[in-house]
Amino acid sequence: MSSSSPTHPDAALAPDPDDGIAVDPTEGHVETVEPPIAESAHLLGQDVPDKAAVDAVVVLDFGSQYSQLITRRVRECGVYCELVPHDAPWSDIEPLHPKGVILSGGPASVYAPDAPHLPEWVLDPARQLPVLGICYGMQLLADALGGEVAPADRREYGPATITVAGDGSSPLFTGLPTDLAVWMSHGDHIEVPPPGFTVLARSANSPVAAIGRDGLVGLQFHPEVAHTPLGKAIIENFLLRICGCEATWSPESFIEAATRDVRERVGDGRVLLGLSGGVDSSVAAALIHRAIGDQLTPVFVDNGLLRLGEVDLVREVFARHFGMDLVYVDARERFLRRLVGVTDPEAKRVIVGEEFVRVFEAEAERAGPFDFLAQGTLYPDVIESTTADTKAAAKIKTHHNVGGLPADMRFRLVEPLKFLFKDEVRAVGRALGLPDEIVERQPFPGPGLAVRLLGEVREPDLDLLRRADAIVREEVEAAGLARDVWQYFAVLLPVDSTGVMGDYRTYARVCAVRAVASQDAMTADWARLPYDLLARMSNRIVNEVRGINRIVYDITSKPPATIEWE
Repeated sequence: MSSSSPTHPDAALAPDPDDGIAVDPTEGHVETVEPPIAESAHLLGQDVPDKAAVDAVVVLDFGSQYSQLITRRVRECGVYCELVPHDAPWSDIEPLHPKGVILSGGPASVYAPDAPHLPEWVLDPARQLPVLGICYGMQLLADALGGEVAPADRREYGPATITVAGDGSSPLFTGLPTDLAVWMSHGDHIEVPPPGFTVLARSANSPVAAIGRDGLVGLQFHPEVAHTPLGKAIIENFLLRICGCEATWSPESFIEAATRDVRERVGDGRVLLGLSGGVDSSVAAALIHRAIGDQLTPVFVDNGLLRLGEVDLVREVFARHFGMDLVYVDARERFLRRLVGVTDPEAKRVIVGEEFVRVFEAEAERAGPFDFLAQGTLYPDVIESTTADTKAAAKIKTHHNVGGLPADMRFRLVEPLKFLFKDEVRAVGRALGLPDEIVERQPFPGPGLAVRLLGEVREPDLDLLRRADAIVREEVEAAGLARDVWQYFAVLLPVDSTGVMGDYRTYARVCAVRAVASQDAMTADWARLPYDLLARMSNRIVNEVRGINRIVYDITSKPPATIEWE
């Protein structure tokens, strides 16, 4: 392990083993609220104000675990984008007025009987929508238009070099070198392109690495992953040169549209906001308050699962930076009582999500009425929880504020950040004028220490974990690495280990330290913390936290692991 500063990859992307290759769908995590979109049964659809305010495209999700990366890359190009199920009807898509469609990868083979196919509206000549097919999406495009797709003699998974064909005049490759490093991940390939299509690029193992005809283009490789260094430029060429989009999507444009949306949806109603003190709920609070002012009441719940000093810190920071009265509720006893005897992590998340709502309902009875509940839900929460919004993907874990909400909840939801990634939320927070001590706070899961204490949640163990976690945070921050590491924390394991302290045998708990580098928490790499920093953490924890005698460091990336242990 290097003793240099932590790595900070674009998103340690383990490329997607899709397109004719069986895939084990293991991925996912972050914290979380809804862009200029009302709560609806689909990601796109109803009640979108000022639909033409920014240019947009949609990504049809055919089951790739990295479909959300395409969405991220499009937004990075200044074009609004949403990920929708592959069979979404046009009635759900139309309100966004998309200027193009991107077809994601996926684990199926287009010739399989149960393979997902293109909705008819994608190639409807009356709409003439530009289309970019990626890997399985390219094969779908070819199959639908009369080409031939078959299993390849050699599956191609890993780095490759493509050569742009002809004079390189295709708008898809404008301004790019003739030879491009790309990442391939496919078991099928196109044997015969559809009639009228030109082969735009080829590689040693893929004679048809890119195809095009008018506004329809396909790529056998994955431009969305970091392992295709110029992939973002290819996507940008599709958006600006083929779709004719203008790069107008920005934090400022989002704030303007979301403010109008919240104001229109809430009307004269009152909103109760669950404030955790993290960046997501804080940005949601600032945004909603900008829209409706004193109709918003933020409520901070101490659920007994917070970090050391968190209650005082949140109350002090909020009082200093927000022009709102914060309601504080001490609910430690009721949360811990509900968690007695519970060891299953999914059950913990559901219990915490339900109990939060019950606390909010009790507050509404006391100081209501409140018509709406506002949350800091983010896009990764929705993706990983696999609600009806994202039915093409596999569920990784239930986020307490998505799948953990009770069916009989009496509030209507206001989630203005629901389709934003974490780094986008930070950018919105800065645009709203929030200080770095709020915007740069590291993510903390809604179920709190309940999912960092493996096994049953008991107060003595919570005390051990709080003190160990405080040391981890203090040491990373003292080393000046807080801005370089996405998340850093302690995990208490339900394992005792033998040790020796002061010539006496000890038998005490094992503590794991976890630190990761990431951009959006959808993928992450373990942080290469300096040896001396790890040594200080270990020495302090075993000396200062009586009951822990062994420290281990988690060196697993995501995937295959998730960031949190539960």
